Order: sequence, then C-alpha cells, then structure tokens
Amino acid sequence: MAEYKLKGLSCANCARELQEAIQKLENGQNAKVLYNSGKLIVDEQVNMKKVEKILASDGAFIVNKTDNGDPNRLTRTESHNHSHGHDHVHEHTNQKLKVLLSLATTVFILTIIFENNLPPSIAIGSFLFATAISGYTTFLKGLKNLTQFKFNIDTLMTIALIGAFSIGEWKEGTLVAILFGLNEYLEGLGMEKARKSMEELLKVAPKEATILDNGLEKIVPVGSLQKGQIVLVRSGEKIPSDGVILDGRSSVNEAAITGESLPVEKKVNDTVLGGSINNEGLLKVEITKAYEDSSLAKILHLVEDAQETKTPKELFIDRFAKYYTPLIIVIAILVMTVPPLLFNSEWGVWFYQGLAVLIVGCPCALILSSPIALVSGITRNARNGILVKGGVFLEQLGKIETIAFDKTGTLTKGEPHVLEVKQYDELFLSIAGSLEKSSSHPIAKAIMKKIMAESVPITDPEQLQTNSGQGIVGVINGQKYWAGNESNIGHINFTDKIQNDIHLLKEKGYTIVIVADKEKVLGIFGIADEIREESQQVIKNLYDVGIKQTVMLTGDHQKTAEKVAAEVGVTTYYSNLLPEEKVTKIKELTKTKHVAMVGDGINDAPALATADLGIAMGKGTDSAIETADIVLMQDHLGKLPEAIRLSKRVNKIIAFNISLALGLKIIALLLAIPGWLTLWIAILSDMGATILVTLISLTILIGQGQEKRNVTT
Repeated sequence: MAEYKLKGLSCANCARELQEAIQKLENGQNAKVLYNSGKLIVDEQVNMKKVEKILASDGAFIVNKTDNGDPNRLTRTESHNHSHGHDHVHEHTNQKLKVLLSLATTVFILTIIFENNLPPSIAIGSFLFATAISGYTTFLKGLKNLTQFKFNIDTLMTIALIGAFSIGEWKEGTLVAILFGLNEYLEGLGMEKARKSMEELLKVAPKEATILDNGLEKIVPVGSLQKGQIVLVRSGEKIPSDGVILDGRSSVNEAAITGESLPVEKKVNDTVLGGSINNEGLLKVEITKAYEDSSLAKILHLVEDAQETKTPKELFIDRFAKYYTPLIIVIAILVMTVPPLLFNSEWGVWFYQGLAVLIVGCPCALILSSPIALVSGITRNARNGILVKGGVFLEQLGKIETIAFDKTGTLTKGEPHVLEVKQYDELFLSIAGSLEKSSSHPIAKAIMKKIMAESVPITDPEQLQTNSGQGIVGVINGQKYWAGNESNIGHINFTDKIQNDIHLLKEKGYTIVIVADKEKVLGIFGIADEIREESQQVIKNLYDVGIKQTVMLTGDHQKTAEKVAAEVGVTTYYSNLLPEEKVTKIKELTKTKHVAMVGDGINDAPALATADLGIAMGKGTDSAIETADIVLMQDHLGKLPEAIRLSKRVNKIIAFNISLALGLKIIALLLAIPGWLTLWIAILSDMGATILVTLISLTILIGQGQEKRNVTT
C-alpha cells in the first residue's frame, strides 16, 4: 500500500465520499481517505491519474508521497520543491478564498444599502455576482451530484440556491452562498489547526544522522540507520535513534519522548532515546535499534494512527450522516407539498420553508462534533508525554471509576532500599559495608548505598563465604562476622530488646538483615521496596479528578501490602497474588465498574489486557508500548491525573457539541411547523453550530504552549 499526504479535503463527509469513489476503481477496494490526518492510503497498482481526478472533483490534491517505513514520512526520492510548491498552492487557495469571500460580502452589503437607488437588473446582477464568486465551487459540485443522483451537503446547498433564485429571493439566496462559503472556510481552518498541531509533534523526529564510517564522518538520512552503527551527536543536535553512550557525558532533554522539561544527566553506558536533544558536549553513541524500531518512531507512528481510530460515537455519526441527508431531502419535499395539497396553503410560502429545511439539514456541525476534539486531545497528551493509542481509549479514560495499580515498580521504585536502621555498636556500619561491598545482590547494593551516604570507612575482608538464602560470613581484621537473616545468626541468643526490634521491623513489612560478631548483634537493617515520592500525591489527585476507588495488586505478603497501601492512600489492596490471580481480581472489578490497570508493561501484560483500559509506564519500553492502550512515557505516575482530567474534558466537549449541533437543528426545524423558518435563520443555525463546535473543540489545545516549548527547546 502507498501513502500520500493530501491537501484541500473540505469535510469529513466529503472524505468518506471520495474514499467510496476510489474504492470503486480497479485495485482500489482497500483505499482509505483519512480526513483527520489528511492522508490517502491506496494500493500501489491503482491508476493514480483516476485517483487524482476523483480527488480534484472535491478540490483535494496530493501534496507528496510518504513512506510508511520512516516516520519522518517524506519519501527520500520526492522533490522538496514539489512539496513546497503544493503547500504554496494550498496557501494561495486559502488566501484566494478569503479574498473572494471578502469581495462577495462587500458587494452584498453595498447592494443592500443602495438597492432602492439601483435598477432591479443591476441589483440582481450584483447579488448573482456575489453568489458566483463565493459559492461557485459548491454550485458546480452540487450540479454534478444532481446529474449523478448523489445527495450530500453540496447538493443540498445547490438545490437551495436554485430554489431561492427561482422564487425571486435574491438577497437571501446570496446570503446563503456567502455564509456557506464562510462556513466551509472556517470548518477547514479548524481541522487544519488540529492537523498542524499534530504535525508540529511529528517534527521532533530527527532528519539526518552523522555516522562514523571507517573513522570518517558521514551524514545519512535517519531512516537508513541500522543497529550497531556509531553516530556522533554534537551539542544542540537530536539523538537520531535509541542507543548506548560509548564516549562523552552530557545532559539530555527527553521532552519529546517523556514530556519532562528537566534535562537528564547521561554518561558512558547509559541508554539514550531517539529524538532527545544533546544539551552540551559531544556524544558518541552506538545505535541499538534501527530508526523504524526506535521508541520515538513507534510513538509517532502510533500517535498518527491514533487520529483515525473511530470511537463508538463517531461510528454512529458516520452511519447516521449516510442516511441523514437523503432523509432531509424527503422531509423538505414533504414540507413543500403537504401543506399546499392537504391544507390549501400557498405553494410559494411552503416552497420557501422547504428550501430552509434543506439548509438546516446540512450535517457539518454534527460530523465535526468529535474529530477535532479527539485529535486535539490526543495531540495535547502526546506533547505531555502521554501516548494514547486512539480516540476510543481517550474516551474510555474519561469514564474510568476504578484504577488498579501493580505495586512493584509502579507505586514503588521496584528496588530494595534501607528504610530503617537499628544500631547497637559503633562498628555496625563499617563491618556491614566491608561484608557487603563485593556482593551483587540487590539487598547488598541497598545496604552499600546507605553506607556510602554515611561516609563510613570500610575494608576488604580476609575471608568471605556466602550461605545461599541466609547471608554472608567473613573475617575482618582477624575477627569473624555474620550478616544475613535470623537463620544465619543462629549462634547468638537474642536479647529481649533485639527480639522486640526484629518483631517491630517485620510488622512494618521490612526484610531484615542482622549484622553480628561471635557474641552480640551489632545492628539491624530494615529493608523494603521504596515508595515513589509522587505516589501519595498522585493518589490524592486521582480522587480530586473523580476516581472513586483505587486498588493495589501485589505478590508481596500482607504486611508489606498493608504498609504501602496505608502510606500512599490506596483504599483497597490484595496481597500474595500470582499473575493469574491479578487477572482474576481485575475480572471481578470490571463486572461492576469501569476499571483501568496501571503497571510497568512487562510483568503485568495479562492484567493490562484484561482491564477496560491498560495503562503502562516506563519511558517507552517496547513491552509497554505494545501491551497498553495508554503509555505514560515518564518513569512515574505524576501525569496520570492530568491525562484523566483532559479526557473527561474531551468527553464533555464532544457531548456538548453533539447536543448543540442537533439542538439548533431541531429548534430550526420546529420553526418550520408554523411557517416561521427563514433562509437567514436556517443558514445561521447551521453555520453557528459549525463555528461553535470547531472553536470549542480547539480550546483543548489551549495551554499546550509550555508543552510545545518543552518539545522544541
């Protein structure tokens, strides 16, 4: 399948009709015209001249061919001048439309002012001139549709214009043409604004990379990068793909991936993400993933694709719009004919009312009620480091009532940490450090981190023996020492105080490490998985945004689970769970509530998949991106409440937009019953709804200025 960038798509309904026309061509059955992202996807074998002819019938055209394998998207063989030329043409077309609408409006107003002083033929000619320059494209498309018995918005407008002029309503017919032209212009402008916001996000992808080839520097397209190649990244340049630093030290801005504005310090052997910016110094990086497999490429591809996933509301509106326009034409015919035939009413009056019904029937506002809001919501979340894989998941996030959290690595840091120390002898920390310094065990590392922070002197033991599952025995300065659990310190009878301290530490859910000599205990470490600094505030913020219940699921024992739940503020917890038991708990919760599961995307895949919504965290790990419906690109939960708040706002705006679009039309149609509906009211109700729906949807993008600066800094 080939992919093309389009310009000039006038409306979502028109895009659907273009798609249906292209699908009728040979090899065109799988073609897609994507309105939200302005793309055409079509089989390579289709006749592109015929495709371009179909697109031209609606004023759309191909800007350039894009490349699915490279999220930079522009095919390398395409001429940049060609692309720029089309962009210039599109801008010129927009400018031309603005000029024509301004001229038509000026002519219309001047004609009304001086109408009484002008010969009728001049006044009518002026109205027709204003109509022609503002609505000629609609009129021509509508006439073509009539010959093909195809009924859409352009057909409705054309019938209304012909009808208005046929009964001498020159003034109102002209106003219909001008306002409909303005309506289409503003509608296109609104969607273009949302698209441009998305395109700004896609621009974070680097275009070129400097590779080292046999010691020589060579600039290559980023799409050609392969695993194992060495690249040089100078100060201010973007890191072209995921990799590992071989040489150099710098701070790196990862805002494009995580949404976090603060730079991250990087040194040799640290991993770096494609799209992040090297702030200072020179980095030599070994590429670990070809660009198309990098975190950034996957993010951009998923975000772009997310624009086109239809929510249940959108699918309903699409089906509704397909039958809505023909239904409006039938209603208009009934309005024109039933009162005169059955109630002896005047034909002229009800013919006029029928024309007004046709204009009210335009489904523009209804069709636009969702897509601009959803694209804006997905884009703003992406700028904030939150990857939402589609509008349906954004909508679902706003409905969540219960959030279940994995404990380890999600609410906690996922690594042992010394949280409490009981010291009975001044040699305690020194002996503990000397015994544990050479061990690679996670608990030993936690102890060493604590000891290094205390700046305690340590020495190398003369002898060292590891007792698997129990601890270490070593000889230091001729004395024998033990470090480990109670079974490793079996040669000592613990005093009441020490037994009490051990009991209290265990009650808190800590793993204990006892350090002793031949005769006495020197001290005890209380070790546990450290709770993330932000966890307590995040849980509080979740309740503030309307979450009703938080649940923690963990394989740890009950005391540890109880302690963590109490500290972070989780209302319910389940401990000693195997992975399959987590899935069972999620199934139980989803029977009565909308449930999201939050995990690290590695060990929690079954639970993430079982929940109504899977949310993964962790700087774009492959498993997180592939498993979850929503990915928090930061390595923390801090931005989850804001994502929920934004999704609730998007849902409210879409519901309001649909109510507004249908409400104004129903009110206008009801005015037709007593014969009060005019062409002025009809077009203003339709245009007003479309403009309001567009502007209200675009408010979702307001406040993204800081996010944009974070990305482009």
